[in-house]
Amino acid sequence: MGAVVITEGLSRRFGEMTAVDELDLSIQEGEVFGFLGPNGAGKTTTIRLLNGLLRPTGGRARVFDLDPALDGATVRQLTGVLTETPSLYENLSGRENLAFFGEVHGIPAQKLPSRIDELLETFGLAERGDDLVGTYSRGMKQRLAIARALLHEPPLLFLDEPTAALDPAAARMVTTLIEQLSHEGGRTIFLCTHNLTEAQRLCDRVGLINRGVLRALGTPAELADRLWKTLNLEILLQPSPDEAALCALRALPGTRQVDAQRNRLLVEVESREQIPDVVEMLVKHGLKIYGVIPQERTLEDIYFQLQVDNLEGGNHELASD
Repeated sequence: MGAVVITEGLSRRFGEMTAVDELDLSIQEGEVFGFLGPNGAGKTTTIRLLNGLLRPTGGRARVFDLDPALDGATVRQLTGVLTETPSLYENLSGRENLAFFGEVHGIPAQKLPSRIDELLETFGLAERGDDLVGTYSRGMKQRLAIARALLHEPPLLFLDEPTAALDPAAARMVTTLIEQLSHEGGRTIFLCTHNLTEAQRLCDRVGLINRGVLRALGTPAELADRLWKTLNLEILLQPSPDEAALCALRALPGTRQVDAQRNRLLVEVESREQIPDVVEMLVKHGLKIYGVIPQERTLEDIYFQLQVDNLEGGNHELASD
């Protein structure tokens, strides 16, 4: 597998405002890449640059080894784009919308009707396919917009808030589809979302952008390791540890902090490799261990810590691969 998207110093300015500032990215074929950041961070501008809808004011981009600024029409045949606000023709039916966009993408006439039927069924719109889109709920419009992005079976999908306005069942259906498209279908997904739990579940890697600058890039585990140099453990045990056991644990090399709460210990250690030593020490003091739970940092923890770092002056070191 190779890189599907490469940017080198990609920048876009609007007058005095820099929307994207020297962006360096390499997105691999078949991965789900999460592009995260607050409103106005530069996410939508980046998508437009990568699809040839805007020209850069600095740097360059390659999508399937094509320059979107020069070969935008060809690039857009290879990508599917879901914008944050679905762009649909409300005076046409769902079926007519898909038929129109299918013709735009050059889908053969003999194939298009069955492809439309397949997508309407997949997204639970078969019974309303001949109704005007103007009569659809917001969630139905979102599902139709995702179907439109998938219509021509592009190898690269740009999805901006794909589960916005969807009820929990429909949102789960969309996230499951994203997993299938990537891990089974081999498609590359460029996912913009404010749903950090969703991003944690779906994304192989994430990039966090703020004010046009890429602040961090890597897997959630890699970013957590770079931000926090220690690991917190929750240990469930019987009986409650006495002072001798606690003193021995605090003296153990690599142990930073120990907090005893009856039959529960909170222990901060320098690395995961020290967990067996902690357990062995407790067992030696006659304690029975019922559970050792590493307190893994979530993508939400990472996101908000980086916002704090940014407010305090920025942390650019996490943007290295």
